[in-house]
Amino acid sequence: MKIGSWNVNGIRAVQKKGFIDWLQSSDFDILAIQETKAHPDQLDEALISIEGFHSTFMSAEKKGYSGTALYSKEKPQSIESLGNSLFDSEGRVLIAKFSRLTIVNCYFPNSQDEGKRIDYKIEFCDAILDKCATLVNNGENVVLCGDFNIAHYPIDLARPKQNEGNPGYLPEERNGMDKLIKAGWIDTFRMFTSEGNQYSWWSYRFSAREKNIGWRIDYHCVNKAFAEQVIDAKIHPEIEGSDHCPVSITLK
Repeated sequence: MKIGSWNVNGIRAVQKKGFIDWLQSSDFDILAIQETKAHPDQLDEALISIEGFHSTFMSAEKKGYSGTALYSKEKPQSIESLGNSLFDSEGRVLIAKFSRLTIVNCYFPNSQDEGKRIDYKIEFCDAILDKCATLVNNGENVVLCGDFNIAHYPIDLARPKQNEGNPGYLPEERNGMDKLIKAGWIDTFRMFTSEGNQYSWWSYRFSAREKNIGWRIDYHCVNKAFAEQVIDAKIHPEIEGSDHCPVSITLK
């Protein structure tokens, strides 16, 4: 089973860049989407009913903002939000339960310049950690994926020194990742790759993608007991269409 995650920076925008054909020709069994920037009633039926996939959307109250979605070959047994109006109003979490695993698809908030939303973000991080712990305690195996908007370690961004104090690399955000790892969650990409220069987001400015001046801020994390089922984890910079690229894991 192959599970992908991709911040598309506007699902209607990637539709114009061949998203539907790409998904149908891909080998993803599940694809989690972040930053859809749309309500289902704003989308073409072709984007909602992609042949071979079930689709689910969790939209923000504000149109054109935030939002998550999920495409899966197997129909989820259930779909739910986080259950916290503070974050559900922005469509930041879509939880899909399948027979063998639960997907927690998240679009973590951007802490913004000068940390204007850092308190909101840290509260979100804590809420996700609590929710995932509850799911695991209920006997579920969990794949926590999405755009975390956090580069955890210096190896996870091209210019760590220059970005100290910038959104996505604030001490409070990195501490949020520390808490996740210390709670027993596994950053699957680092199970297989220890090298740097591996990024999933690049600024549109200064030809950052061409120069590979990027950040690794998109993740698949799993509970420790489920880690043995992960046999591969990759970043796919060759797939364009957004300022992010997809990331994936493959399960036994």
